[in-house]
Amino acid sequence: MNYLVEEKHAGERIDKFLVGVMENVSRTDVQKLIAAGEVKVGGIASPKNFRVETGMVVVVDRLPEKEASSLEPENIPLDIVYEDQDLMVVNKPAGMVVHPGHGNFTGTLVNGLVWHFKDNPQFPSDDPRPGLVHRIDKDTSGLLVIAKNPEAKAFLGAQFFNKTTERCYHALVWGNFEENEGRVDIPIGRSKRDRLQMCVYPDGDEGSKNAVTNYKVLERFGY
Repeated sequence: MNYLVEEKHAGERIDKFLVGVMENVSRTDVQKLIAAGEVKVGGIASPKNFRVETGMVVVVDRLPEKEASSLEPENIPLDIVYEDQDLMVVNKPAGMVVHPGHGNFTGTLVNGLVWHFKDNPQFPSDDPRPGLVHRIDKDTSGLLVIAKNPEAKAFLGAQFFNKTTERCYHALVWGNFEENEGRVDIPIGRSKRDRLQMCVYPDGDEGSKNAVTNYKVLERFGY
């Protein structure tokens, strides 16, 4: 499959470009393609940080095979606040893990989703992360958008990848901000000492990603 780079995509990283122009693929799918050498420009396998230019032709030899899913369906009640034929919005409670892993293999939101959609032939239950296009931490409550079919997952995933979505969090903070509002713009990546932890990289790092938070104080309680 060949993809011509139009002017509007000039300067984009090749993974971002492919997520935007290919159908029914996630960011993970594209990264697998690149890692396997299945993405070529000018007959040469592309590195993951390659930036495309107008007029280039990106060749994708084949799609990666999906990993087999071993997720166990569990009849877990879901707080559904919106649903249509393509997506669902779930209010995840604090204390619930979104996806199995790191000692939490049952009782997760995904286990509940697999059960909820067990009779829906469009739901990609064979996907290792079925329906997920973003996540929030175990101890954070809030709304999660769930894709109900591969097309919706591809479109929603592209929106999150291209940062055309906004997420708003309300937090009770210990401490006193002198400013009433501000901006935190520091890259975040996995800790090199503990891969289960995230940490900030003020000077940037090959494995870190841009992370921007705009904050505003709504109310002050004192100590």
